[in-house]
Amino acid sequence: MTKKLLEPIQVGNMTLKNRIMFPPLTTGYEERDGSIGPRSLSFYERLAKGGVAYIVIGDVAPVRTASPTPKLFDDSQIPAFQKLADTLHQYGSLVALQIFHPEYDVPGVGRMIMQSGMARQAAAKAKAEGNEEEYNKQNEIAQKITKDAYAKLHHDMQHFVSEATIEQLNEIKASIANCARKAQSAGVDAIEIHGDRLVGSLCSKILNHRNDEYGGSFENRTRYALEIVKTIKEAAPHLAVEYKLPIITKNADGSLRGKGGLEEDEGIAFAKLLEEAGVDMIQVAQANHTGNMGDTIPPMGDVPYNWTLDVARKVKETVSIPVATVGRVISVEAGEKILQDGDADIIGYGRSLLTDPDIANKIAIDEPIRECLNCNKGCVDAIQGRRYISCVLNAENGDEATIFIKPANESKNIAIVGAGIAGLEAARVASLRGHQVTVFEKSDKIGGQIHIAAVPPRKSEILRSIEYYEKILPKLNVEIKLNTIATAEELNSFDEIIVAVGAHNMDLPMSVEDSHVVSSWDVLNGQNVTGKCVVLGGGLVGTETAEYLANQGLEVSIVEMMDKIAAGESGTVLPLIMKDFKEHHVQQYVNTKVTAIKNNTIYAINTVDNSEVTIEADTIINALGSKKNNFDETGITVHLSYIGDCSGERTADIASAIRTGYKTANEI
Repeated sequence: MTKKLLEPIQVGNMTLKNRIMFPPLTTGYEERDGSIGPRSLSFYERLAKGGVAYIVIGDVAPVRTASPTPKLFDDSQIPAFQKLADTLHQYGSLVALQIFHPEYDVPGVGRMIMQSGMARQAAAKAKAEGNEEEYNKQNEIAQKITKDAYAKLHHDMQHFVSEATIEQLNEIKASIANCARKAQSAGVDAIEIHGDRLVGSLCSKILNHRNDEYGGSFENRTRYALEIVKTIKEAAPHLAVEYKLPIITKNADGSLRGKGGLEEDEGIAFAKLLEEAGVDMIQVAQANHTGNMGDTIPPMGDVPYNWTLDVARKVKETVSIPVATVGRVISVEAGEKILQDGDADIIGYGRSLLTDPDIANKIAIDEPIRECLNCNKGCVDAIQGRRYISCVLNAENGDEATIFIKPANESKNIAIVGAGIAGLEAARVASLRGHQVTVFEKSDKIGGQIHIAAVPPRKSEILRSIEYYEKILPKLNVEIKLNTIATAEELNSFDEIIVAVGAHNMDLPMSVEDSHVVSSWDVLNGQNVTGKCVVLGGGLVGTETAEYLANQGLEVSIVEMMDKIAAGESGTVLPLIMKDFKEHHVQQYVNTKVTAIKNNTIYAINTVDNSEVTIEADTIINALGSKKNNFDETGITVHLSYIGDCSGERTADIASAIRTGYKTANEI
């Protein structure tokens, strides 16, 4: 049966070849000046090769800003966007630019940054000339202007929406019109209006405190957004216009989620106004402006799948133009059901297309896709850390031009020892290259540590990483031998051996006497514990173990030598853990170094003031880290390669495991 996901759809003057959309994401792939360089081009081309019908380039600024996003404000930038459009069109993909203007006085902040730079140049010149007095003077000026610029930026991000003059708003409209004209010249197919940020803030009754024609009533608050629609249609009449409609939703406790946008009732009414204004498509999305990207791009287990779908359905019932839905649509089946039920017309697979850019092509040949975990570690965390995004499960993200699966020069018989995530990825890549692959696993199931990683609260979705291999490896004719420890003689019958034997919970480094100590791995594997529990180690495993035990109703404390727990956790996940800790009264001991354990009492030192710390426990859980497993090479005569946790002195996270497995298998 033909899947509705693959059916074409008309959007204004565009015909999308299917219903799969890559919604706007900040990628970090652009060049420092905001231009579309080789990395950006290769990334978007890879999506087009994968069959995506409609690709939206996120956060395109129509003015010169310091923001690390694409920019289109000068004619010199048109050729790069033209090359992008031409490249995507070769694959039948259409491209839109999401135009946004930051919610601050861009020219004003820009002038201050420029003045600061000029003062620094003057300081450098004075220093080179030996004029210490002038150097100090100019350096102080530069520091003051920089400080004032950041203060203005901070102020504007909270108040510019209410304080911007009519003249400033008109100048912003003109810059957006200019950008749209240039996009049309570049051969781009559509403009998506970013209905959050400045435009959404003006629409919001939470953020907009104006008392002129752009503030107060619903009509006034939405006036500017409708003027932007009119401005774009006049400036670029041949382009389709899409509007990202951010909705302020409600959390389970009834509190509002998001600030920049409209609440449901106003959002639905505004959708009708957008259609009347000539908008060709509406994307219903979650509103932002809370300071936590997890509100807009929630991690696994935080909100239901496609939590904004109910609003999208109501918008679709109100308008006759196509409606797109985005947000935690994970699977092909979920997207298909949304379309079959008539709840939306187009599916925005955002993070999912980072994980697997071939969703459309795989649907066509009935091949399973690799599904996003919603872990936020390689995407959202990267955006917040000003790094380029790269899904933990996709070794090619951000390097599509140079990293791809290469056919083998000759087919070999390859043995893989260990069916954790690294071994499974190596098996997939090696098989796709044309090798014959056999995986040996000593336990009764594949997946290794993923199974214990899935036990803590909200973490069960990580099992999708294993379910993919359960589906795809049989199709690739990979032989998996469970409950099997391969002998040296057996392994020597292969051409190559890849060792992926993983790691184990390391032993405690301090003296332990007459105490009940258990491994965090054993606890997460189901070992029963009772009484007052103290978790040693506030890394990811220790933090999740503590949360798991607290949710079992146990009294829990956690001890960490560093100044905070879960230092490597996602910025969108950590608030959920801290909320859980607070609700379950989990006591945290940071800057605390354990020196000895005796008679179920933990003796430690506070590393800040050197005071003694004593903690009594019924059960002590060792979560101080993991140590690689050693592989016995005795009698092995075939070439060995090590991947994953066992490949180095430091054990690997899931991203490193995937990448070492991919790289090694791709080089044999």
